[in-house]
Amino acid sequence: MPSRRDIKLMGPAEIGRRLGGVGRARVYQITQRRNFPEPIAKLEMGYVWLADDVEEWVRQHRPEIADGPEGPE
Repeated sequence: MPSRRDIKLMGPAEIGRRLGGVGRARVYQITQRRNFPEPIAKLEMGYVWLADDVEEWVRQHRPEIADGPEGPE
C-alpha cells in the first residue's frame, strides 16, 4: 500500500487541465459518466479522485492525450 505521501489526488480543476483545458461544465459531464472512476472523497470544495484512477481512464478513453503535457512523465 502506498504511503500517504505517494497518493496523488485530482479535483475538477486538475481533471479539466488534464483533459486539455476543458471547462467546469464539461468536467462535470465527464465525471458523471458511469465509466468514470468513483471519487474517493467529497470535501467542502467538491469531489476528489485518485490521480492514478483518472490517468487509467484517460489511457482507456482518451488515448490521444494519454502521454500529453499533464500526463505521466
